Amino acid sequence: MSQIRLSHISKIYGANPNQAKEALELMASGQSSAAVKEQTGYSVGLYDINLTIPSGELHCIMGLSGSGKSTLVRHINRLIDPTTGEIWIDSPMRGDGEPINILTLADKPLQIFRQQTVSMVFQHFGLVPHLTVLQNAAYGLRVRGIKKSERYDIARHWLAEVGLEGTEDSYPDELSGGMQQRVGLARALAVDTPIILMDEAFSALDPLIRHQLQDQLLALQDKLHKTIVFITHDIDEAVKLGQRISILNGGRLIQTGSAQELRDNPRDAYIAEFMQANH
Repeated sequence: MSQIRLSHISKIYGANPNQAKEALELMASGQSSAAVKEQTGYSVGLYDINLTIPSGELHCIMGLSGSGKSTLVRHINRLIDPTTGEIWIDSPMRGDGEPINILTLADKPLQIFRQQTVSMVFQHFGLVPHLTVLQNAAYGLRVRGIKKSERYDIARHWLAEVGLEGTEDSYPDELSGGMQQRVGLARALAVDTPIILMDEAFSALDPLIRHQLQDQLLALQDKLHKTIVFITHDIDEAVKLGQRISILNGGRLIQTGSAQELRDNPRDAYIAEFMQANH
């Protein structure tokens, strides 16, 4: 199981606790993040986010630039710590099946959590240029201390799964952008974490390659049933991929639901316009 539960997550940038409290109070009074920035000088990354992503769901987080979607996904592996709130995640590092509040993890347990529970696929591939495709795909297993022959066998399997058999000895700069992103996906799959975070993973690719990778991700998910959090600004991509979609605006989570629910029962005019404009 790999459920993710965000409870009252807020992130105020650049503020000490007293200043953050002021910004949070202004947000609670209904002020926009832009108004709070103007009044206090502090940026609201997220405000009072409550979201549960069930185990095995492919969940899309979307919104316009600056809405807070990348900030949100970086909380799930604690690349960013919130100003307030809790993050509860089911993790294999806990043997009794109880979720962990990852904000309580010290450095070493946090390192183990990142190795065993969550992996990430980045927008700009994040490959190591002086390593071969095989070495890049096996990199997470190398960090875990898996012996070379075993990690290379696993990496070869996942490279084949994403259609890159025969490229193992190539270097990243010898591959197209779409192929590089497939290496990044193979690297995430090789470590076999129950949660995969994908931050605008396909947005740097041309439309045809993007559609191919979307199809491949869906096919893999049908077999693997990972918990995938996919960040995108493209409603068509979210509708195609997401079992459910969460839409952010100005650091607030406005609505979560299936694409059909968002279209048929928008919570406010912003959601209605967003879905209509991008349909």
